[in-house]
Amino acid sequence: MKLLSRLAWIVAAGIVSAGTVALGQKAEVVDGVAAIVNNDVITISQVRELVGARERSLRDVYRGTELTEQLNKLRQGALKDLIDRQLVLQEFKAMQEKGASIPGYVVDDRVQNIIRQEFGGDRAAFVRTLQAQGYTMTRFKEIEREKIIVQAMRQSKVDQNFVVSPTQVQAYYSKNQAAFSTPEQVKLRMIVIREADTSDVLTGTNKRQVAGEIRQKLTEGADFDRMAQMYSEDPSTQEVGGDWGWIERNTLNSALSRVAFSLKPGEISPVIELDSAYYILMAEARKNAQVKPISEVRDEIERNLIQQERMKVQERWMDTLRQKAYIKILS
Repeated sequence: MKLLSRLAWIVAAGIVSAGTVALGQKAEVVDGVAAIVNNDVITISQVRELVGARERSLRDVYRGTELTEQLNKLRQGALKDLIDRQLVLQEFKAMQEKGASIPGYVVDDRVQNIIRQEFGGDRAAFVRTLQAQGYTMTRFKEIEREKIIVQAMRQSKVDQNFVVSPTQVQAYYSKNQAAFSTPEQVKLRMIVIREADTSDVLTGTNKRQVAGEIRQKLTEGADFDRMAQMYSEDPSTQEVGGDWGWIERNTLNSALSRVAFSLKPGEISPVIELDSAYYILMAEARKNAQVKPISEVRDEIERNLIQQERMKVQERWMDTLRQKAYIKILS
């Protein structure tokens, strides 16, 4: 099932001209036209096929008018992508008249890589999955060929060396320091004693008094993890000795967080009464907030800036294709 859904994604991601025909030619477009791009049409079924999995995810999260808005946004984005890809394919078609081509072995290699990486080299399983999805090997190769064309055409428009200046790197670093920061953290253990607990191990006792006695034993040297295993009524951490690992300030509610981040390593908190429960915290260790120095992230910043420039060049090229094309959106 996983391989089936994965192949569906591969196919949908590459679909551009499936069901797309030149205007004036005989064709069966039973589901309607979503857009016209020069002499080609993009059908509604293409849009639906591209967004099917994501639509299902949205329907699990949203309802009513909010769902309608999210679905419209998703479909509009998919249609824009299909239009852009069709423009690229049309541009390549014009280049073919001047000798441009994609060798057949390039497509064959791509298909073999998919079989090896997604199906463990089992060609028969790949073919069965294709058939289950309603695709022939010929059609699948056409889809992969189109993907290769789009990738190659986009790459050809940014085949240049971009130079990033130290000033650009510094400006990016200053503007995005949060991305290079590690917040303050505490390695925390916690014991929770609840006034009313269905799995109560301390039935019939004064819970406030018990919490105080546990804390007293901890201050006298009792092992925190052992005491948590014996007495804590937090099922998620009891077996691991009340271990919460490294937490940030927003991990706990504000009352517990203030106490946790006020403790020194090895220090045990007073008993904290909160919402019919008693909490005892211990900070095992602390990490101060840190910002990575620019020397450690310079290469990462340069890569990000170069990628941004590449995207700008590609977008300018796409703008020229859109401006000289006839595009009419019908849905």
